[in-house]
Amino acid sequence: MSDPSETLCAMSTTAPLPSTNPLRARAEIDLAALRANVRTLRAHAPGAALMAVVKSEAYGHGALPCARAAVEAGADWLGTATPEEALALRGAEGIPADVRIMCWLWTPGGPWREAIEADLDVSVSGMWALREVAEAARRAGRPARVQLKADTGLGRNGCQPGDDWAELVAQAARAEGEGLVRVTGLWSHFACADEPGHPSIAVQLGRFREMVSYAEGEGLSPEVRHIANSPATLTLPEAHFDLVRTGIALYGISPSPEIGTPADFGLRPVMTLSASLALVKHVPGGHGVSYGHRYTTAGETTLGLVPLGYADGVPRHASGTGPVLIGGKWRTVAGRIAMDQFVVDLGGDEPPPGAEAVLFGPGDRGEPTAEDWAQAAGTIAYEIVTRIGTRVPRVYVDEESMRSGPAAGGPRSAGNRPSGDR
Repeated sequence: MSDPSETLCAMSTTAPLPSTNPLRARAEIDLAALRANVRTLRAHAPGAALMAVVKSEAYGHGALPCARAAVEAGADWLGTATPEEALALRGAEGIPADVRIMCWLWTPGGPWREAIEADLDVSVSGMWALREVAEAARRAGRPARVQLKADTGLGRNGCQPGDDWAELVAQAARAEGEGLVRVTGLWSHFACADEPGHPSIAVQLGRFREMVSYAEGEGLSPEVRHIANSPATLTLPEAHFDLVRTGIALYGISPSPEIGTPADFGLRPVMTLSASLALVKHVPGGHGVSYGHRYTTAGETTLGLVPLGYADGVPRHASGTGPVLIGGKWRTVAGRIAMDQFVVDLGGDEPPPGAEAVLFGPGDRGEPTAEDWAQAAGTIAYEIVTRIGTRVPRVYVDEESMRSGPAAGGPRSAGNRPSGDR
């Protein structure tokens, strides 16, 4: 007999499952919202192709369903960090063979030959990687699709300008002449595109242009040049070039509160995280709650037990501050978040066990958002959605409806939010 939670994870429906669903917790993934976000992002960069970045299980949303939905909505490329993520997509049902897939985080001895045979675009930041991919191409008997990454100022992955870049370009051109590689792209990544007006943005953009110009002057003819991530896609049209790489914005989350809310850009959050209350009980005043008794009830009240904890990805740093919507009211985590559960003070209200507790969602039902949890935990919304663990089933809704045409599921307003929302 199959596990009922597995059955529910696989279901496709055009409406959310009712709150009486027996799941302990669920992360509902609205694929219509994701498709609408793809179309909105394409409109922000009409002259460029769009890469849907689905690394880390699509930022916690589920790589394969999100990749399929993104391609259906018009994404030209898929992007992953690791080659293993990219290889899994290439062999997956529902991903057309002609969709370009790029992966960029390599270590020595990686699966270069498998990537070449799967027609992946692989990123190269230094000579060791170029040597390994060229040798793998020799063994495979076919050229590798290679994109050279320039470090224009992020100081992370990528080749340094100057002599290092000159050597990498020269050796890549030589390998291309030998039929071992095809240099399909030149690319880089911003450090501070989510901080409008930061001086590093103009510096990096200028450096990228110089490094691209040098490579093309040495005989390379890339298909795509790209540096724009989500914030640059939304706010820096001069950085769009041939391709934009959209990650967090694809999932309806603003890259930074400083540049605007999702609604400001016509985006809708894709994930809603909720749980069923496991217990509601009366307690007297002065009752300690959870480990360390960091919270004590001010008077007689009711406590609700939410069966989610840091093992599920709920950040312990949000102990005492994390917001939850129960019975139409915002509540706050009372005391410490434990591994599997946390408590909210219901203030005398008595919702029944099994009542829905919504940690975050789009916000149009008055519920908190991932950004609210990020503020409560002192982190960024990227981390909030990405860290939701495998113990929480993903339930995909509206998986089929958009296949009938582009009119359904367009950008929707995030609606009115409670005061104090960011």
